[in-house]
Amino acid sequence: MMRSNPVKQKLAAGGTAYGTMVFEFNSPGLPAALVAAGAEFALYDMEHSGLTMTDMKQQFAYCRGIGLVPIVRPPSKTYAVVATLLDIGAMGLMFQMVESAEEAAELVSWTRYPPRGQRGAMFGGAHDDYAPGDVAQKMRGADERTFVLAMIETRKGAENLESILAVDGVDGGHLGQFDLSLSLGIPAQFERPEIQTTIDRLTTTCKQLGKTAACMAPTLDTARDWQRRGFRMISYSYDTGLMQASLSAGISALKAES
Repeated sequence: MMRSNPVKQKLAAGGTAYGTMVFEFNSPGLPAALVAAGAEFALYDMEHSGLTMTDMKQQFAYCRGIGLVPIVRPPSKTYAVVATLLDIGAMGLMFQMVESAEEAAELVSWTRYPPRGQRGAMFGGAHDDYAPGDVAQKMRGADERTFVLAMIETRKGAENLESILAVDGVDGGHLGQFDLSLSLGIPAQFERPEIQTTIDRLTTTCKQLGKTAACMAPTLDTARDWQRRGFRMISYSYDTGLMQASLSAGISALKAES
C-alpha cells in the first residue's frame, strides 16, 4: 500500500497542521528532531537554499516511518524537476510565483498520472517504498496523497488569486509575503493595506472553496494573528531562524547575569 499523507487528510477535513521550513539543515536526525518538537510536516526549500536532489532523497528516506510529511518548494517550475522530486519521495509541492489559473492547472498536471495528468511512470522506487504491488492502485494512491500549494507572491498572482485557487488539484494557497511586498514595490512593509488585503482575500477564498490557506510565520505573534485570520497550515519560522533566535536569547540572558 502507498503511504498516505496525514497532513493532506487533516487539512481536507478542516483541521490545522503545523511544521517549519528547512533551508540549511539536512542532517539524518533532523526529521526525527522535528517530529519530537511537534512538527507534522517539513517544507524543504530548494529554490533559495542549494539543497540538492541527493539531499532531498536522503531527507525523504529519513521522514519515512516517523510520520513527518515532506513537502518541497522546487528549484524551478519544470516538469523534469517536479517528476524527479515526486519519484524520490516528495509528498507535496509548493510552487513559487503562480500567476494564473492556466499555469496552476499545468503544474497540477505534472503531479498526476494519466488520465488526470501527465506524470511519467516509475514504480518500485523511493516513492512507493521499493515495494511490489498493483500499479493502478499505486497510481491512485500517489494522486490522492500528493499535496499541491500555489504560492501567491506577485502582483499578478494576487490579482488572479481566486481563479488560481479554484483550479482542481490545487489544495491551497501559500502566502509569500516577502516576494509579494517586493512585487508591489513596498519591500518588507507587511502592514501596508496592499498586503493585508491580500492576506484576507487568501484566507476568505480558501474557506469558500474548502481549501487550505498556508503561510510561513516568522514570529509567534505573526503566527497567532494569521491563525486567527484563517491560516490552517502554518510553518513556524525556519531552521536557521529558530536556531539563531534561541541561541541569541540564551547567550543574551547569560551575558546579562555575568
